[in-house]
Amino acid sequence: MKKPTRRDFLTTASGTTAATFWVPKKVYGYGKPELLAHVTDTKLSKGISKWELDTPALVLDLDKLEQNIAQMRTSLAGTGVGMRPHAKTHKSGDIARLQLAAGAVGICAAKISEAEALYADGVQKILMTTANLSRSKILRAMNIRKKNREFIQAVDYPQNARDLSDAAKAAGVTADVVVDVAVGTRSGVPAGDLALALAQLIDTLPNLKFRGMLAYDGGAQHIKGYKARHDQSLARSEDAAKTFERMKASGLNTEIFSGGGTGTYNIMTKLRGYTDVQVGSYVFMDAQYLEIGNERGDIFTDFASSLTVMTTVLNTYFPNRLTTDAGTKALTLNKPDPIVIGEPGFRYTAGSDEFGTIQYETANKAYKVGDKLELIVPHCDPVVNEYDVFYGVRKDRVEIVWPVTARGKSQ
Repeated sequence: MKKPTRRDFLTTASGTTAATFWVPKKVYGYGKPELLAHVTDTKLSKGISKWELDTPALVLDLDKLEQNIAQMRTSLAGTGVGMRPHAKTHKSGDIARLQLAAGAVGICAAKISEAEALYADGVQKILMTTANLSRSKILRAMNIRKKNREFIQAVDYPQNARDLSDAAKAAGVTADVVVDVAVGTRSGVPAGDLALALAQLIDTLPNLKFRGMLAYDGGAQHIKGYKARHDQSLARSEDAAKTFERMKASGLNTEIFSGGGTGTYNIMTKLRGYTDVQVGSYVFMDAQYLEIGNERGDIFTDFASSLTVMTTVLNTYFPNRLTTDAGTKALTLNKPDPIVIGEPGFRYTAGSDEFGTIQYETANKAYKVGDKLELIVPHCDPVVNEYDVFYGVRKDRVEIVWPVTARGKSQ
């Protein structure tokens, strides 16, 4: 029997079974007039087919979204490790609320502007994973903290900890902080003596409360092959685990040991002391994650591809070639290339700002100008940041429109 390929799998990517989960009927944060101002087609109404949307359009299959959220909750049940999903993936207050309702211990934010947008939209359990260094960002963070007792910030330099303590004192609050411990070289204080000394310093500063540590290994998430990813992730995180044990032995508060991601969600549960995983892309999935493989094979089928972009064919003049309206501004330049659902022979390139190019030898139908195609995106995080709204669909019909709450909030 022929071994299924990633393309074979994606040909039938729409056939998934939904889990039972609550989706709110109300759109939070925007009234109807404000919401319609975000939508290109102001005639949009409940029940329209996704195939009728003006394109490019960011579409979210609600059944698959619910399935993914429920699947993550089920997978972590009984492990003693919770989930602290990263909002940098979806940038949505609505999706964050679904994750919290499913038992998430909190929501991660990458930047202060993202945290501000989420808090303004009603999300309170926010942990910032990037340190705030400038005076203005520290003041903005303290402004959130004055109103939100559940706000936590990351620190990875001693001077930054002192600056936060001074700002917290001026604001009349105590700021909750975690130490960001490096796994790899991207960010964070090196594990071992430096990390322990920073944690001990924080514990002495009068207006800071030490809550624990982060140790996120971004480089491990896309290691191809489950065994390689498993072995390398645990080995690379060993120094962080030892550092956490040293913090605990020294009498520090060690209630948080957070890290991991979609690619390692079922691996980091085996690391001693771990409290929660910062899973992000699992709610949407994308071409990058599909190709990393899982315990069962070369395709990462743990979660369904719920996020797609609808695009329109604009040009059919040239043989074995189509032009669409979804280029770099709709899909970004991330690799691998977008995947055309239902057309495993199509090679999609989004190299032009406004246009996508499809080349093929075989197609399942003859395409004409105006036909629509549905794409699995290369990398969900930056693609979401290109759009004002998600069109939430069920059985291919629009049920709800959610604003991308923190779109453009990269400061």
